[in-house]
Amino acid sequence: MKRNIAFDDRDKKILTMYSRDPNVSQETIGTEIGLKQPSVAVRIRKLKDAGALEQMAGVDPFKLGLQMAKVDVTTTNPGKVIKLFYTCPYFMNGLIVSGKSNLVLYFVAESISTLESIVDGHLRRMPEVQEVEFNIVISSGKRMVMPVELVSGSENKGPCEPHSTCLECDSYKAGRCAGCPIVIDDGGWFF
Repeated sequence: MKRNIAFDDRDKKILTMYSRDPNVSQETIGTEIGLKQPSVAVRIRKLKDAGALEQMAGVDPFKLGLQMAKVDVTTTNPGKVIKLFYTCPYFMNGLIVSGKSNLVLYFVAESISTLESIVDGHLRRMPEVQEVEFNIVISSGKRMVMPVELVSGSENKGPCEPHSTCLECDSYKAGRCAGCPIVIDDGGWFF
């Protein structure tokens, strides 16, 4: 893929400043790189239009004390697996990668047992999934931001399991999983 934009030192400084502080003012940037605010605005617009500068609002799961799982999956259909979790409130992101484990999924929940229930109750049961390696993330090297859509028990079925509900799930019945917040309003401290 050919790039439509060439980055000079000022563009790189703008990107670095936004990475350090997403609320940095154009005036502060201008002072740092030696340009007036209108010129800074033009550069910022150029970077945004090129897709080089994106901003995301969300939460830092580590600051909130949430648990994060990194799940390596070997599957015959990585796109189908990611699509299953796309609207799951616990799903942070998924990456299709090369190698034996061709899919990496990240989930965040209030408890490790809920994360285990997601993996055991959904991923391991999919016929397209041959192997799953479940790991709890201890810490991150850099700050992480997770977009969230906080919902509360308003649907009959969750997005990842259209043929059953949390109320029918063995993990939920045994108290190992809080259930899907889209289906069950359990009064969890976050979801």
